[in-house]
Amino acid sequence: MSNSDAVEIPLIKATNESLKGYGYLIDSYEGSNIEIVTWPKQGWREIDKGTGNEGGSTEGSFDTWWEGSTLWGQNNAVQHNNNDYEVDGKYILGHALPPESNTTLEYSLPEHIYIWHVNYHPDGGQLFYPSIKSAFISPLALPGDDVQVGDFKAFYFDGSQGLYIHPNVWHEGVFPIKEKSSFQGRQGKVHARVSIDLQKEFKKYIYFKTKL
Repeated sequence: MSNSDAVEIPLIKATNESLKGYGYLIDSYEGSNIEIVTWPKQGWREIDKGTGNEGGSTEGSFDTWWEGSTLWGQNNAVQHNNNDYEVDGKYILGHALPPESNTTLEYSLPEHIYIWHVNYHPDGGQLFYPSIKSAFISPLALPGDDVQVGDFKAFYFDGSQGLYIHPNVWHEGVFPIKEKSSFQGRQGKVHARVSIDLQKEFKKYIYFKTKL
């Protein structure tokens, strides 16, 4: 891939106003709840009232760390099965350099972050709350399976508040700038996930700056 295959998305400050439709800021991990979506009906018969939404939520740390120019993540809130995107619960969140570049082995403060994978959860919302105050970024797009790479926006958080994401909102976790970070996480326990490999589907990847 060449740089012409990279689509830069805007970096904007996260506020409750700018996050409308995507989610909102949270001031307390303990005081935040998760939306759980009722199981969709298969035909014309309705889901019985009070059923199909009893799975509840699950919680655990969302850990991130840079290994040179590669950002790794591990979501300890959910059970993991090895698949195309993760092995033993660990997966690559992004890169500090374009994917066709040679990776570096030493960490340095990234100027950009490049990502190739996004997903959403149809069963419930998801929240991330930083364990220590440290800036992070979350690329988000509004619901819809016909999403395009240009539909994403990168939201910048100074680390004093957490992020709650509504069900069906496209995302790919949280992207810290610091070498190692950890977040308290909570999400729907069913953990249904719909993913896009941007390189395979669009032959593109998206990237964003790390400073406003």
